[in-house]
Amino acid sequence: MSYTSKYRKFTFPLIYGLAGIAILIGLGTWQVQRLEWKTNILNDIEAKINSTSVPLPSNPDETTDNFLPVLVQGKVGEQSLYYLTSQRGWGPGYRVISPLEMDNRVILLDRGFIPDQLKETHDNPGFTEVEGNLLWPDEWDNLFTPEPEKDVWFARELGRMSSILGTEPLMVVSKATTNEDMNITPWPVTAEGIPNNHLQYAITWFSLATIWFILTAYWIMRIARDSRANLEG
Repeated sequence: MSYTSKYRKFTFPLIYGLAGIAILIGLGTWQVQRLEWKTNILNDIEAKINSTSVPLPSNPDETTDNFLPVLVQGKVGEQSLYYLTSQRGWGPGYRVISPLEMDNRVILLDRGFIPDQLKETHDNPGFTEVEGNLLWPDEWDNLFTPEPEKDVWFARELGRMSSILGTEPLMVVSKATTNEDMNITPWPVTAEGIPNNHLQYAITWFSLATIWFILTAYWIMRIARDSRANLEG
């Protein structure tokens, strides 16, 4: 048997195996690069969240002003909307969303978290000063319909909420405030809730590359074993 004939049967498994391993390692490497990129973004967001507060811009832009720390003051309106959520250590409850009537504009104010059993008991603080962050929430709910009669929402939809409360589609999430009801706990903006799953993705791709290598090696060894058996037979 010629050298070419002897080793030709290994050509396809080798090409197939090496190609698969190369693709999977490439995908894993790409996810590692994405992990570094996303980590830098999250670090920048965290630094922005904790920077010095400034007066509310007259014409804020989502692209440049999301997470911007601001100082605002005004009168909290009577009507509130409730975003259904839960908080560790507290259980189910709501974020209380109220209009904040400033001198020349009305915006949405996320006042913080109130436990479910206290939803109907909180007071309106009236005039208040708020230190918080601008936020355009990345929340969408396609499964449940808001319950306007109960003022219960399943996502902070700025457009619809602002229409109901008669405000600009602009939200400040409170970090600290004066005169707030003691049953409402501020729930400040953080970068913790922003997903960063690239490490898990990288581990998955590298694990698949390892499995692919093992299966390829097994395939080649089986071909070699069968070839020896045929020669001996």
